[in-house]
Amino acid sequence: MPPGSPLIVLGIESSCDDTAAAVLADGRVLSNVVAGQDVHARWGVVPELASRAHQEHIVPTVQEALRKAGIARGDIDVVAFTQGPGLIGALLVGACFARSLAQALGKPLVAVDHVRAHVLAHFIRDDAERESPRFPFINLTVSGGHTQLVLVRGPLDMMVIGTTLDDAAGEAFDKGAKLLGLSYPGGPLIDRHARDGDADRFHLPMPDVPGLDMSFSGIKTAFAQLVRKEQARDESFIGRELPHLCASLQRHIVRILMLKLRDAAHAHGVSTIGIAGGVSANSLLRSEATRLTAQEGWRLHLPPFAYCTDNAAMIAMAGDLLFRAGRIAGLDTVPVARW
Repeated sequence: MPPGSPLIVLGIESSCDDTAAAVLADGRVLSNVVAGQDVHARWGVVPELASRAHQEHIVPTVQEALRKAGIARGDIDVVAFTQGPGLIGALLVGACFARSLAQALGKPLVAVDHVRAHVLAHFIRDDAERESPRFPFINLTVSGGHTQLVLVRGPLDMMVIGTTLDDAAGEAFDKGAKLLGLSYPGGPLIDRHARDGDADRFHLPMPDVPGLDMSFSGIKTAFAQLVRKEQARDESFIGRELPHLCASLQRHIVRILMLKLRDAAHAHGVSTIGIAGGVSANSLLRSEATRLTAQEGWRLHLPPFAYCTDNAAMIAMAGDLLFRAGRIAGLDTVPVARW
């Protein structure tokens, strides 16, 4: 890389059901391409089908990212990929491609923790000028597979201070949606129907978990019992009550997240809050986080929607920071399902 030229990082993401590639130059997005997998719409994510779809999509997705960025393969300085956590078969596709590309180009390889990358999405730069969070800050990372409270003291200095003891919040949304007959991914559909519903129509129990940890399995079970019981009495129950069921489920999940986020900020004396991950696109979560931070006098940071769900721009951003810190991966690096 010539002195003074920007650091060009290609990011590759394949942890679950989205094949993604992005190109960043010194942290600024040149392209960010995501290829979704429609094959999971009926049953949810099927690992074997996800792996096959990644194999089909990864080459054209990377080619499209390079084309949109206006660069050739030889212009890449660093290849970054998601090492984990995620579906092992899906991760293998991205890891094998990234290792082969780095070896062929003679470029350094960087292995990225997917969950850390969600936090680092706050530092991606694009055409919209946004202020990045100042350290230290508390980040609520909430997605289909992960729900964590993270104390972020620096770009590569993070500590998990709270996590779910069972299901992730996004999983509770998706399982609730499946129970209601909604297609995958169910979280956005729950959000959409909830806007027309009465969140007070149905009561669900609030878990009593000490400290900053969380639990969503009880709400998921109680919601399933409610729906099955009422559906047995009246086959038209779901169709008639759908908006109210969605609103009730959504409010209880968001309430848990906000209570724990408030407790975490108070416990660590932090007044800057970040929210990241796919569920951070939820409209009630965003509005409640805005209300809470305004009430407490805190500063809130929410990434644009494009960097909330699984994407490769956050992988490239993490790769940029890891490379500058000298954390280079060997060409024998293997993916890990659990970090």
